[in-house]
Amino acid sequence: MFTYIKGSLEMKFKNYLVIDVGGLGYKIFMSENAINSIGEIGDIVKVYTYYRVREDDISIFGFQTQEELKMFELLLSVSGVGAKSALVMLSNLEPSEFALAIISNNVRLLTQVPGIGTKSAQRIILELKDKIKAEQDEEKMDSIKEKSDKMNNNVQEAISALMVLGYTRKDIEKAFEHLDVENLSLEDLIKKGLVLLTSK
Repeated sequence: MFTYIKGSLEMKFKNYLVIDVGGLGYKIFMSENAINSIGEIGDIVKVYTYYRVREDDISIFGFQTQEELKMFELLLSVSGVGAKSALVMLSNLEPSEFALAIISNNVRLLTQVPGIGTKSAQRIILELKDKIKAEQDEEKMDSIKEKSDKMNNNVQEAISALMVLGYTRKDIEKAFEHLDVENLSLEDLIKKGLVLLTSK
């Protein structure tokens, strides 16, 4: 319903804030990190939004970047993960760290998030890796496959990680053309690739 909300920051609490838009105060749930860093009371702020409607509840969730929103949506798609747990993960992991954890099977990193046990972490990784594999299969073409065969493991894993955050293989490969991919670590490939993709 809402792509983003932009207005005056009126109130800040531990797990939500209120943004005034034309005299209407929108209560928006956000991660603790986002609330702490978004600005001061009276500032004009912009947050990307996820609008959730249930029989007994209508809620708006806010995010400072589209990558955070994508990460939130991905987490909600995992069985057993609710909005509260997803926001806690956003407070503890950057989208790039999350994506890297998924493609590298880093259960330990996910279990460092409060409330996420080993079984939950394993389920998140398994379900999201399956989803990325399906997307890669849909996008697979001979030319892309030929390129992938020539890429080193770091580049292929970085592509998979950025696909976790919703980018297409085509866009990622185009962004990587501007990077010295041969001499960057996996983590740097993801971070630098994210910068290029978000600046488009």
